[in-house]
Parts: sequence; structure tokens; C-alpha cells
Amino acid sequence: MASEKAEKKLFGTNGARGVAGKDMIPDLVMRIGLSLSKIRKGKIAVGMDTRTSGPSLKSAIKAGLLAGGCDVVDLGILPTPALQYIVKSHFDAGAMITASHNPPEYNGVKIIDSDGTEFSDEDTIKLEGILFSGDYELKGWTGVGKESCANEMLDEYTDAICSRIEKLEKPLTVAVDPGSGPACLTTEKILAGIGCRVHTINGQMDGFFPGRMPEPSPEGLKPLAELVLATNSAFGVAHDGDADRAVFIDDKGEYLEENEEFALMQKYACRNNPGGVVVTPVSTSKVAEIIAAEYNCRVEYTRVGSISVARKMIELAEKGENVVFGGEGNGGLIFPGHQHCRDGGMTAAAMASLISTEGRPLSELRKDLPKLVMLKDKIFSDNHTEILNKATESFSGEEIDLTDGVRINRKDGRWALLRPSGTEPFMRLYVEAPEKDAAESFSEEILKSIN
Repeated sequence: MASEKAEKKLFGTNGARGVAGKDMIPDLVMRIGLSLSKIRKGKIAVGMDTRTSGPSLKSAIKAGLLAGGCDVVDLGILPTPALQYIVKSHFDAGAMITASHNPPEYNGVKIIDSDGTEFSDEDTIKLEGILFSGDYELKGWTGVGKESCANEMLDEYTDAICSRIEKLEKPLTVAVDPGSGPACLTTEKILAGIGCRVHTINGQMDGFFPGRMPEPSPEGLKPLAELVLATNSAFGVAHDGDADRAVFIDDKGEYLEENEEFALMQKYACRNNPGGVVVTPVSTSKVAEIIAAEYNCRVEYTRVGSISVARKMIELAEKGENVVFGGEGNGGLIFPGHQHCRDGGMTAAAMASLISTEGRPLSELRKDLPKLVMLKDKIFSDNHTEILNKATESFSGEEIDLTDGVRINRKDGRWALLRPSGTEPFMRLYVEAPEKDAAESFSEEILKSIN
């Protein structure tokens, strides 16, 4: 039987999220701050994305932290990976007010640990225990924390990426779409810093996201594709609402599927570090295994979620493994030499470096990748456990992986993953095969079995 996920109640795969003013309200966020203050003493960094509800929720979490005795440093508006980089160097923990790729009406909280990674499941469950029991430690007037602001610390993040990526020998023209999010402050600066000429669309911070939604979908990126063609850019890059992910448009104006993006960056990393380890979730394309084998590398699979990938990368490195690359097939890539979290700004710079080094356009580089077809679907249901159990029983004669949800691996190379979304109220179905017809028939077989 599929194991029931009975861990976190409020926090999902990437933080706690809900509709602002309805599910995500200042009172709740203040109590999250109080809960965090009990298990992480010292100095806490706080930041937010550009959402309209951000200032009220940021004020709420600061109030909880201060009342619990923590000193708070407000970093203002910045990408989540920027907060993570700064926390790793200077703070005991961090709190980011963001709902990442969710629509504008949503907001949420991500808790960052002192090493720059998101809170572990164990610490999150501990925080939730304090939150739901109300077992806070309110300080008296002599014990409350102090608040300060340090917006200028954002420069440390952009400077770090520019120092890690060598300046391009031949300048590239690049089109950037920050999507009115915090990447407006960083990605253009990073790319210009390594030698790119940059054209920008949706470059003004705006919590109403007038140009497109925070999720950088192919449909929403049509204006970026037009800008790529109009400016003869080498590529276009767009970010989600908190810029921990990056997705790309190639020089022909075509959307680069995120698993292709992962594969290109993986190939770059493995070629420069043969014999290493790549870490990625069970939802990532099998192309990862094919590329790893070309360079005598191996793939380690984890549960879905950047925190699972990051902590596995750290764990393997501590054991002496040569961990060269990690991330998810959704545009969230991790470069371990930089930091152990998804970083859209670093990904944009790495893509520019890859194209400059190769001396070939992105539209040509993607043609070299192994060809597999991945289909994605959403299943709306009130009983996720029943669906997972049905799938496990229906395919019991095949190789089943319960790392996260139910993954079915077939000997003919096809595989499928069925798992509850960690951020939205539905189940996700991934199916991959060498041919589209084979993927479609496998998908139909799974949907029939669970219905």
C-alpha cells in the first residue's frame, strides 16, 4: 500500500501558502514568527517578494520574531535565493514572505535555516507543534528584539554570482522578463555584470503582475519570445514570483521545456566534473540518467521539493561524494559551488556562460539532447490516499518506487509518477516515454486504473 504522507500540516513542499486575507492572514503569520523565535534564537533576516499583501505579512512575522526575543534585519524586496545566500553568510535563520509561482492573490512564508537551505521537515514539524499548541515564549519589555534594515546587502548576492561566472569573452544579447517580481533588482544587473547586453520586459516591480502571472508559462512568455526575435537575442530568461526558478526562450523564440533546461545545465556540469553525482527528484526526466552515463556520473533521486534535493546534496558531499549538480525539472536548479538552493539568477548567468563557451545557439544545443516525451496532468480529488493505493495495487506486478507518491517504472523505458501537489489542491501525474503514443497510452492506463 502507498504510505500516507502525515507530516507537515500547514507547510507544504515549499513553505506555507494561501489566499491573502483569507487563509494567509497577519495573525497566523505573526504566530509563525513567534514559533520560529522559540527554536531559532539570535538574528533573523526577513524579506519579501513584490506581492501587494507582502508589507502587512512581513510586518506580522517581524512582530512575532521581535516579541519572541529575536533581533530582526529587514532586507526589503529581494529574490528568495538572495535571502538564502545572505542568511548563510550572516544570520541564524531567515523568513521570506512569498507565494513563489502562485497567482497574485496568494502569499505565504518560507523559513530559511542558518545554512541557507529551507527548514527541514523535522524542524518544520517542530515549528508547527509550537504554532498549533500556542506554546510561545513572549518576552517582557527588556527582552524583546531589536529591528534594523539592510537593503544594501542584496549586492552581496549579485556580486557573488558575477564573481563565480567568468566574464564572457564574446558579449551576448539577452532578453529578460522578471515578471514584475524581485528579479527586477537582480537579473539584469547579474547578466550585465558578466558581459551581456540586456533588454527587459515587465521590469517594474508590481504586485498586481500586469504583464503576466508569476508562473512563467509558455503562453505568458509570448511577449518575451517576441522581444528575443526583435532584438536578435541569444536567449530570453524569465522568472517566477520569487526568482528561485528560471525558464528560457531560445534564439528562435521557442520555449525551452524545463527538463531540457535541466539536461543542458547537467551536461555542462558533468562534462566539467566527470564521475560525479547529480541529485534530482523522482519527477525529473530520465534524460538525466542518459546524460549522467555519458560522463560516468550517477543520479541520486529524492522526494519532490528543492529542500529534499539540497539536503541530499549536502549529505552526500559530507560523505566525500563529488556532488556536481542538482535541482528539479521545473527550472529550479542548484549549483553546489554557489549555494544549496534553487537560484534563478545563477541559472540565468550559467546559461549565458554555456552558450558563450559552446559558441553555438541555444536552438542548436537543445537538438543534441536525448529525445523523450513527458506528459503532465492534474487530478482533482478529495482522497489522495485512496488514489495512491489504487495505483499501487493496479501496478503491483511492476517496479514500484514509493519515494514520493507512487512511481511506476516499466522495463520498456516508460515511467509514471502520481503524487499530491505540495503547493496546490490537486494531484500531479507525470508520464514519460520514448514516443508520444506510448506516453499517452500509459497515461490513459493509469487514469483508468484509479477511476
